[in-house]
Amino acid sequence: MRIFPAIDLRDGKVVRLTQGDYSQMQTYGDSPVETAKMFEQMGAKHLHVVDLGAAKDGGNENFDVICKIAQSTNLFIETGGGIRSEDKIKRYIDAGIDRLILGTAAINNFPLLCEMVQKYGEHIAVGVDAKDSMVAVNGWLDVTNVNSFEFCEKLRDNGVSTVIYTDISKDGKLAGTNVEAYKQLKKIENLNVIASGGISSMDDIKALCEFDCYGAIIGKAIYENRIDLKEVLAYAGDEL
Repeated sequence: MRIFPAIDLRDGKVVRLTQGDYSQMQTYGDSPVETAKMFEQMGAKHLHVVDLGAAKDGGNENFDVICKIAQSTNLFIETGGGIRSEDKIKRYIDAGIDRLILGTAAINNFPLLCEMVQKYGEHIAVGVDAKDSMVAVNGWLDVTNVNSFEFCEKLRDNGVSTVIYTDISKDGKLAGTNVEAYKQLKKIENLNVIASGGISSMDDIKALCEFDCYGAIIGKAIYENRIDLKEVLAYAGDEL
């Protein structure tokens, strides 16, 4: 299983939110580049980066920081947050980012998503953020009436190969992940699902590995020393 340590960015700093709430933000570091290098030194091959500022307002708050992480490491980097246009996708790909995650745009502008998948293939992934199984958008601020599991099937049917699925109710609470949701998603053939939200112990990692989940994102549990990244990487057999 591929392990993605997470770096969430706000004002150029490493932060974490609880349940996507911008008023519940903790800062864990002033240098995202050094944090990424540390993960790489511990053996990580992948990195998940979110521009929280851009997720909220669609801007380019941390574009330069993300590009610098790509220049300073050999990590496979996927990034999301405010990616709602082809121009931004091209800028990130040109800067060496491996995979771009569309979230709000995938719901609000589905034809754009389909066009981007056709053009850029596996460079495009979709972040499906769910609250009570319904898709949330705009930095998790708005919950739609779209069923998240049905939406994942629709994405697969339209050429999307990778989905990052986050259960907002679990995110940042260090109380375990929604294993049952990922078991359900595993039934969707030809779709790589990366688990996100609440992963806080080796038990979570073992439960996901048990049914061969494609990948897992770990954030707060690393920063709060609840989980040993080296141990996780060794257990999961992290590979590119």
